[in-house]
Amino acid sequence: MSKRTKTTEYLKECMADAVIKLLATKSIEKITIPEIVETAGVGRTTWFRHFTAKSEAITYKFIRLWECWTDEHNVSVKTEFTIDNAETFFAYNYRIRHILDVVYRAGMQSAIYDAFYAIMQPSDRNAPIEVYKQRFYAYGLYGLLDAWVKRGYNESPQEMAEMVKKIM
Repeated sequence: MSKRTKTTEYLKECMADAVIKLLATKSIEKITIPEIVETAGVGRTTWFRHFTAKSEAITYKFIRLWECWTDEHNVSVKTEFTIDNAETFFAYNYRIRHILDVVYRAGMQSAIYDAFYAIMQPSDRNAPIEVYKQRFYAYGLYGLLDAWVKRGYNESPQEMAEMVKKIM
């Protein structure tokens, strides 16, 4: 990764972190771009160069968190959900539950689904079955995570993985 790319990713992550930090104390509608850029320590043009909406920054944060998690844990299949990586998926989400809870309290769950879909999105060149399969899994995963969060993470990541195996 080039130095420029690393800098861009760092700035985008700072802005995403700022949105989530502000979201913990106020509604998304009341968060202003000047507040975000001040909290992130960046200029206004930096925001508009990378994001068009606050929800995009939240989605970006979930994508980056997943990328970091998969790198740290040597996850070989990063863009597809399988029975074999179900426990990894739930362990990751359990680890970031403080962020999930902030996003849920703010009613911004759609940013989570958008991250799932971005991570799992097949290329346009894939066969239709692959496109539909990825969309199916993205919705399914979102549904499982949504229920788990709303139930207060009552089940462990291991128990969730076992349920996925029974469901599938």
